[in-house]
Amino acid sequence: MNRLRLLAAVALISSLSACSIWPKSPVLSVYRLPATHLPAHTGSTTWTLRVNTPYSSQLLDSTRIAVVPPGDQVSAYQGVRWSDRAPLLLRDRLIDAFLDDGRLRAVSSDSARLQADLELDGDLRAFHSEYQNGQPVTRILFEARLVQSGTLRILASRRFNVSQTARDTSVPAVVNAFGEAGDQLAREVLEWTLSQGQTAQQQ
Repeated sequence: MNRLRLLAAVALISSLSACSIWPKSPVLSVYRLPATHLPAHTGSTTWTLRVNTPYSSQLLDSTRIAVVPPGDQVSAYQGVRWSDRAPLLLRDRLIDAFLDDGRLRAVSSDSARLQADLELDGDLRAFHSEYQNGQPVTRILFEARLVQSGTLRILASRRFNVSQTARDTSVPAVVNAFGEAGDQLAREVLEWTLSQGQTAQQQ
């Protein structure tokens, strides 16, 4: 009798495992920030730069792809994530731009904490898509500061505000729009940083 009960229990467990009552975890699609390589330039500066991770609100310091539908409520695209937190995505995009350009003598990130002559610091105030006339428009707002290492004196500051309309309302189209906005921002920040840094070093 005990053996029959044991066999019945094993059969019940097997049937439950074959048809689980537990809900399956949703499958997340993870996106990198698309980027286009910038053309390389000849020549080199005599100074080095460290790119720091931008400060941001708790809302943006996340892997969620933020979206602002009509109204003031902030949401996120379901089932998708960035490959890293938004401030890190922007920092690494800027570093890639400086490396592609090639005019800086050396560039590093705040993760390594290597010594550098100047630091690119700032606040990430927007990194989301918002709907305008029914179309998603990606927006990146970066308050940049060029800082003298050691003294932490602010040498220059500028607001960079770029946007890009997505081709349609799909998530891949929105991600591509983020990439195009990131490319534009990287080009503008790069040229401004090189110009302001060169001026600071000549003073």
